[in-house]
Amino acid sequence: MPYQSVFRAGLFTDRVIIVTGGGTGIGRCIAHELSALGAHLALIGRRIEKLEATAAEIAGEGRTAECHALDIRDEEGVKAAVARIVARNGRVDGLVNNAGGQFPSPLAGISLKGFEAVVRNNLTGGFLMAREAYLQSMQRQGGAIVNITADVWKGMPTMGHSGAARAGVHNLTQTAAVEWASSGVRVNAVAPGWIASSGLDTYPPEMRAHIRGLKRHVPLKRLGTEAEVSAAVTFLLSDGAAFITGETLRVDGGGPIAPLHWTMPDHDASRPFNGFHLAQPPTVLEEG
Repeated sequence: MPYQSVFRAGLFTDRVIIVTGGGTGIGRCIAHELSALGAHLALIGRRIEKLEATAAEIAGEGRTAECHALDIRDEEGVKAAVARIVARNGRVDGLVNNAGGQFPSPLAGISLKGFEAVVRNNLTGGFLMAREAYLQSMQRQGGAIVNITADVWKGMPTMGHSGAARAGVHNLTQTAAVEWASSGVRVNAVAPGWIASSGLDTYPPEMRAHIRGLKRHVPLKRLGTEAEVSAAVTFLLSDGAAFITGETLRVDGGGPIAPLHWTMPDHDASRPFNGFHLAQPPTVLEEG
């Protein structure tokens, strides 16, 4: 069974779209959906074997994706990779800035090196990718950029470095949307809440019970799926979002708006959408 997208077949035929962090988790899901809708993909990530695994899955369904091993914090590497993509394909129509990463720690325990590494990973790298996609292609023929950020509206305790970076992504999205509008470039962001993705398995053992209990704090009483995030990204890349720019779309089940004084009853009324035929649920949710 192929990817079951809610969008029409051929939506991105002949469009070239870069997906960073396309080898695992949400990025892998986004890559599959965009490919299923006709896009030619350029997958970027630090680990070539992860990218090649996703590309092989896509090839097994009769489509193609090219892979570029790259640390998006490396300015010269970003310039060279985007140049290769443009030389090979003639243009870049879309960019999904999905790559990122962090480690849990209270602010008092974060070193300068650790703080800067997370900011460079989640903010600086996305800026470099967006700037080069714009300068080397989109400035001439337009395009759409979607930045993946996170739920940072109530602060981000134990993830202060990531929260600071993601808040920067929100502001950077708005600035780029204004500055690049005259080139026909739209820039938006998607802020996933708690998503049942492979990234949940990367956290230390002491956080696993907490992760399994996250759904209690969400009005929809569940975690989101990778496909629900991908659908939001796909919409913002599409022509249906032609009059939307500078916005951050939250995919979070209402978590940030749940007031402390309101008791949310348990229920199973929210039905998840999961069109990703190769989804791999995190093992942490199967425990306990």
